Amino acid sequence: MKMLQATRSRINLDRVATVNQIIPFSCVDGPGSRLVIFLQGCNFNCKNCHNPHTIDWCDSCGDCVPTCPAKALKLITDDNKSQVVWDQQLCTQCDICLSVCPKQSTPKTLRYSVDELLTLIRAQMHFINGVTISGGEASLQLPFIIALFREMQLSKDLAHLSCMIDSNGSLSLNGWQQVLPFIQGAMIDLKSWQQDTHRYITGRDNHRVFSALKLLAEQGKLYEVRLLHIPEVSDFDSEIDAVASYLAQLPVAVRIKLNAFQHHGVTGDALMWPSCTEAQIQQLANALARRGVNNLILPNLYL
Repeated sequence: MKMLQATRSRINLDRVATVNQIIPFSCVDGPGSRLVIFLQGCNFNCKNCHNPHTIDWCDSCGDCVPTCPAKALKLITDDNKSQVVWDQQLCTQCDICLSVCPKQSTPKTLRYSVDELLTLIRAQMHFINGVTISGGEASLQLPFIIALFREMQLSKDLAHLSCMIDSNGSLSLNGWQQVLPFIQGAMIDLKSWQQDTHRYITGRDNHRVFSALKLLAEQGKLYEVRLLHIPEVSDFDSEIDAVASYLAQLPVAVRIKLNAFQHHGVTGDALMWPSCTEAQIQQLANALARRGVNNLILPNLYL
């Protein structure tokens, strides 16, 4: 039995994820100061995404390699397989590779094992309150998340850190049931109220989002609901009565965070959409508050 447990633990520690970015300290991705791991890949294709290069995976076509002025990219062929390799030390973050990618992806990702991330977390553990896994869409690499958070909870020196997921809510109920024992909370994006609007913005339905919100709220694991207000596009203002009625029934501790759409990082049609002003966010907040929605969190900056 001990040998079996050791084998399972080793499997968990060796499990690998594709990581887009790691931020050692953040105060906007959950309670307190947090280490945030952004995983690559998303199953939504949001027109308003301000990090569109996190959606798809690099297929190592090599188109970006000759465009890199710092020579930080190389196309390596081994066993008849080609792979673009990124040298983080040489990279100047000019992002030319992002602009030339035919998939609008990025070669600037790294593979981390659970064991490697535990080492990184331990280096920061005295300065943070927890770890948040975001994306892209974090839940696409669910087995890795479960393995990492499980090992954190089993480690005496890391067990005090809270474990949270930032998600678009598309994970199945079965998936949420698997990860619930290993998280203290989740932050979910509610990108629109009406199904048609949600399909227009994201390319996907929103029925799973509402199912996730219901389950997380019932289990006391819903930390925050995020609403991105896009004037003339999102429907929170036009559906204010229905939206407010729904939000007001959530547990009182759940934060309702209003975000203002801006053009930073977006591409395509979204560049033609109007940006959201502080006055428009305040108008939405006032309308929700009048209808009984409390614990509203407004942006600190409008850029």
